[in-house]
Amino acid sequence: MFISQYAYFGLSSLNMSAAEMTAVLGIEPDEIAVRGSRFTEPKVVPVLHRWKIVCREPGLSVDEQVARVVARLEPYVDAIAALTRKLDAEDCQGGSSAVLEVVRMFNDEDGQDRLASAPPELIEGPGLLGWHLGRDVLAFLHATGAALDVDEYDYTPDPTDE
Repeated sequence: MFISQYAYFGLSSLNMSAAEMTAVLGIEPDEIAVRGSRFTEPKVVPVLHRWKIVCREPGLSVDEQVARVVARLEPYVDAIAALTRKLDAEDCQGGSSAVLEVVRMFNDEDGQDRLASAPPELIEGPGLLGWHLGRDVLAFLHATGAALDVDEYDYTPDPTDE
């Protein structure tokens, strides 16, 4: 089975731009988005401003990808927590403005073979399939007020399409 996966920590806002979030936090994001709308006319723009720290490194388990993201953000946990509270209060989106996102695509032609990418000692084990969040990650999510969102997609071709 071929798997593509990545993890990111993101902050979203209706009003505060990613540039403003960067100024508050003191850390440059890996990716940003600018608020607009989902309509294609007059131009295509995302619904919210987004600020993200991302790990897309292949061959890593979700645990390892999340650990790398959290390790980069750990020195900023207090600033992230304060900004999350401010965004949650100002934006009134009904949920947390902070999220740890895990995205996994199974049977993705552009993915990596879970067995070919795994060290020999893991081939009998879960490889890229199993994952967990340790206490340090859970403490980070709690401290920052972040939600956890996991998206999984199965790209197995539908036999009725042939």
